[in-house]
Amino acid sequence: MAPSRSNDKKGPASPASLLSDAETQLAVGNVDGGIQLAQKALELTGSGGDFELRALNLLGVLHVESGDVEDARGFLERAVKLDPEGFLDENIGGGPEKFLFLAQLSEDGGQDSVQWFERGAAALRKQIQQVSDLAARSPAQQASLEEKQHRLGGVLCAVAEVYMTDLSWEEDAEQRCEALVTEAMMIAPNSAETWQTVANVRISQQRVDDAKGALKRSLELWQDLPPGHPAIPEFPTRIGLSRLLLEVELEDEALQVLEHLTTDDDQSVEAWYLGGWCLYIMGEKQREAKPQENGDAAAAEEWKNTWASSRKWLHRCINLYNQQEYEDERLGQHAVELFQNINKELGNPTEEEMEDWDEASEGDEEDDDHEMKD
Repeated sequence: MAPSRSNDKKGPASPASLLSDAETQLAVGNVDGGIQLAQKALELTGSGGDFELRALNLLGVLHVESGDVEDARGFLERAVKLDPEGFLDENIGGGPEKFLFLAQLSEDGGQDSVQWFERGAAALRKQIQQVSDLAARSPAQQASLEEKQHRLGGVLCAVAEVYMTDLSWEEDAEQRCEALVTEAMMIAPNSAETWQTVANVRISQQRVDDAKGALKRSLELWQDLPPGHPAIPEFPTRIGLSRLLLEVELEDEALQVLEHLTTDDDQSVEAWYLGGWCLYIMGEKQREAKPQENGDAAAAEEWKNTWASSRKWLHRCINLYNQQEYEDERLGQHAVELFQNINKELGNPTEEEMEDWDEASEGDEEDDDHEMKD
């Protein structure tokens, strides 16, 4: 941990300098060091001190990062008492962040999560309105406006997800979802996550063609961007996207997403499983099309090649599943079932084939290790 400014010859560190140091420690991944500094700052500022809200917010975030949910919730709830509407300046710990964290940390979920999300959304709308009302905006202000609009779209989509899951039994659940995704499309039309949520809602409404259109729009926003671009959705979001693409039978698009996912993280059991399942479905469709009726022998065998590729993906999935003692038993059982179904049709893979697959996997891991060392 970097030394705090309390070691300077100028005297004891101030709450402001301690909090700045704590934020630095959070940024570099030293969560425990950040907690120590932020706690010291809170003790120095005292109840009602100028830096109390900022310290409480930061301690909440740090404890979220450390996995200490109870303490995180306690600090964030104390912060809410000092800024109940989220209208105070973010530089002193105000704003919507604490509400959004509390929505995700809610023990009860459902309506409790929704009310925290709605408080966060209200604070974001206030911030957006303040910037929108400016007669002229600097590039930095414009970027801030777009970032807040993107965040609000994400919050609205998160509430819609709650209504599709925990609150799906509510009489007005469908109407609420529709209103939420409509606002999200208006406020954040360039967010891939927005269109992904729209697709999820459309699937629940059995509007498959509309769902396909929304998923394609989501993909268009980022699929041609270079690796590491900030507009590319997070890994779990893209996993969810691939599942939705499979659900509406867009296997080609799903496979493209999954190929990128296994490049980003070749230890993801779920990505290898979904890729194997996707190729299995594609092979089934090729087989059922019966191209041999057109006299094309090569096309008639295409499904076997697709299933052979599926088997490689599933083999990697099953190996990782066992190595990691993965918890999703249904996923593991389905992967084994698909693997065995392919073997019944193609015959069991030879020992040489299995060794080649394992060597390829080990080679990928060695490449990753080498890159990390470099």
